[in-house]
Amino acid sequence: MPKDLYKILGVSKNATEQEIKSAYRKLALKYHPDKHKGDKDAETNFKEINQAYEVLSDKKKRQQYDTFGAYGGSGGGGGGFSGGANGFTGRGGFEGFDFSGFNNGASDFADIFETFFGGAGGKRRGGKKNGPMRGNDIEANIKISFNEAVFGCQKELEIIKSDVCQHCNGGGAEPGSSIVSCGSCRGSGEIRSVQNTILGQITTSHVCNECGGTGKVSEKKCSVCHGTTRVRTKEHVKVKIPAGVDNGSTIRVSEKGEGGIKGGHSGDLYIILTVEQSKKFIRDSYDIHTEIEIPLVQAVLGGEADVTTIHGVEKIKIPAGTEDGKVFKLSGKGVPKLNNDGTGDHLLKVRIKIPQKLSKRERELFEELAKESGLDTKKKGWF
Repeated sequence: MPKDLYKILGVSKNATEQEIKSAYRKLALKYHPDKHKGDKDAETNFKEINQAYEVLSDKKKRQQYDTFGAYGGSGGGGGGFSGGANGFTGRGGFEGFDFSGFNNGASDFADIFETFFGGAGGKRRGGKKNGPMRGNDIEANIKISFNEAVFGCQKELEIIKSDVCQHCNGGGAEPGSSIVSCGSCRGSGEIRSVQNTILGQITTSHVCNECGGTGKVSEKKCSVCHGTTRVRTKEHVKVKIPAGVDNGSTIRVSEKGEGGIKGGHSGDLYIILTVEQSKKFIRDSYDIHTEIEIPLVQAVLGGEADVTTIHGVEKIKIPAGTEDGKVFKLSGKGVPKLNNDGTGDHLLKVRIKIPQKLSKRERELFEELAKESGLDTKKKGWF
């Protein structure tokens, strides 16, 4: 049965490009060969994931796949579909097929097969998949304090990643060893296989995984990477965290991911931030929220109060007759916005403190105030 590329990535047929990319990244990290050395199932899963992503991440390929059905066999290594016109044996019958139903006749039909199985003659066009390839992206998590998130900081972290073996320079061969013809593909660089598709049974060819399509292998594998061309390495990376980041923010560090293949650029490092909460301040995007408690007499008569902000102590004026729950805005006293795009505000809510115990003099004053207001404090109840 043909394999459903959407099921391989675990997404729906209506998935967005971002959802497909996110699913691919998680699965690629999960089944990466460097994490499962010698595990054939993981290696197979990794190849299928790459094959599915190559088709579904390309708008043209995805449209053709949705139109003509699921891919019916295992393609070339590294996420590619190789092979070509000379790979078809004719089994399944293309004779008498009417190409006129396509927009451009046979040319469109040929383009579909070129998309899935590569250029003519079973060769990789321009050596694209056999040439330099970008390394995988990696993710790391960092916990920072509330103040570090607000004002920015610099962190150093240790990352473990897959990189090019320096001993063999990514060739997989022990330096000085002889180069011989590949036994898997007999020097052709290709492995031929039969695939079942909705159009019938087709013979295709894909690049040999053993020699990477070169037809040559070393007589002795590298003593460090054992022929895999990759090793696990540790690297200390200094990261500048800008002011204004928040919990869940992601920082990209260019080319600090896994090393590229055959001279390709390294992937990127994505750092996901976890920000500790403050005991004094509540943050809402770039705004800061706090409360201030003032005496009843100050709420009635007005006055001044000191307020602690993330930038220091600020003195504010309390107008006479301030009610409980009143919110004052201290403009520009919030969190600095990313990319130097201004600063948030500090929003201060007033809470009026009602005295629980009164001195004799305080009670006398309140009773006098009650009389002035026409209240009978000695009368029991409300009525």
